Amino acid sequence: MGSRSNGDGPSTSESLLLITTEDRRQRRSNNSSSPATPVVVFSTVVAVSGSYVFGSAVGFSSPAQTGIMDDLSMSLEEYSVFGSILTIGAMVGAVMSGKIADQLGRRRTMGLSEMFCLLGWLAILYSKVSWLLDVGRLLIGYGIGVLSYVVPVYIAEITPQNLRGAFTTVNQLMICIGVSVMWLIGTFIPWRTLALIGIIPCILQILGLLFIPESPRWLAKIGLWKECESALQQLRGENADISEEAAEIRDYTETLDQLSESRVFDLFQPEYAKSLIIGVGLMVLQQFGGVNAIAFYANSIFISAGFSSSIGSIAMVIVQVPFTLLGVLLMDVSGRRPLLMVSAAGTCLGCFLTGISFLLQDLQESKGVSPILALVGVLVFTGSFSLGMGGIPWVIMSEIFPINIKGSAGSLVTVVNWFGSWVVSYAFNFLMKFSTEGTFFMFSSICCVTVLFVAKLVPETKGRTLEEIQASMNPFIVN
Repeated sequence: MGSRSNGDGPSTSESLLLITTEDRRQRRSNNSSSPATPVVVFSTVVAVSGSYVFGSAVGFSSPAQTGIMDDLSMSLEEYSVFGSILTIGAMVGAVMSGKIADQLGRRRTMGLSEMFCLLGWLAILYSKVSWLLDVGRLLIGYGIGVLSYVVPVYIAEITPQNLRGAFTTVNQLMICIGVSVMWLIGTFIPWRTLALIGIIPCILQILGLLFIPESPRWLAKIGLWKECESALQQLRGENADISEEAAEIRDYTETLDQLSESRVFDLFQPEYAKSLIIGVGLMVLQQFGGVNAIAFYANSIFISAGFSSSIGSIAMVIVQVPFTLLGVLLMDVSGRRPLLMVSAAGTCLGCFLTGISFLLQDLQESKGVSPILALVGVLVFTGSFSLGMGGIPWVIMSEIFPINIKGSAGSLVTVVNWFGSWVVSYAFNFLMKFSTEGTFFMFSSICCVTVLFVAKLVPETKGRTLEEIQASMNPFIVN
């Protein structure tokens, strides 16, 4: 660490940080809104093309399951490996994501990620044996593991504070659309054609990255102040006054440079504990609430419940996209915390209803009721998750970590997310064999814990600059 306190009060560097943050807060009251310029909108669209690739990869395994198992003579256990190996690759990508994004910049990191995804889809497209299929899935996993970190971080760093929540949540909207498109068209076309379609957004993002600016905050972090101001001016508009925002970024970045080096061990210092607990906790609860079990194996859930898998998948699409869009619209109106709590409560109810449907399945008089209740439960879960739990943890992750530890912290949080995804996606088929209703009751209990976690620990970040959020959550006090 750099400047330290003497034990009787905050250090000089800390005082500077808190004074500048408070000063900016007072001056922002007269100019709290910034428009969504064409450059910000276009840059966000290009960035979230990576989110669409993410969604396509997640959504591919469910509609492709029957076709792949028949064509390549794969067992259920082998297909479980194929379905879950995506998350192994994503964990590797997540471990490296923060470091790569800090070294190469946000734009080049997105481009590198898409090259891995492109190679992965090609391997799946031309695979004749199961091991090549797994290699392709692993490569895609690596790419989306990096993208899952860098896309929301890039969007949060380029958007003005009054639009940051909604724009960052577009990341989840595009994941949702990617999943939904795969579910929808995968019902009617062969799995190799589906893999070919997965290639298109990879190419589109690679081309789009040539025309968008780098993150001003990353440029400031590496000391390229002129380039930082140029990128900020491009994002805010030719005639916009960027002096205050540029000064705030500069003051905060310079103060962080005085306070610490960017090292992995910095994450475990007491001053970052709150941010780390919130970031890691949200990702653990998001995954162990069962989302990827339902996303990866929706067809088999509906078949087990005695319901049409094609109708169920279409119904999920009809629910998922509008609720995700509603979440985007409400993000900067209702705030993060209320939306998270409503969303988590809804996922709790959805899993509970699905568990009840399987519990009733053996009763003769409930034969007609059980499949409908399973559909209702899955749809309630899907709509509720799309409303907030899908996107908001990533928004908060992109907001709460200071730039000096954002790479390491973001990597850790993303790894935790993908590890949870792997555990759930790999174990789900075996859990369903052991106790179908018990599996969903377990997910429901975890969703209930999520409501309490958000209520007790998660702060409201709506309408605050990144620098203000980070300064309030991470007091740089060393006793």
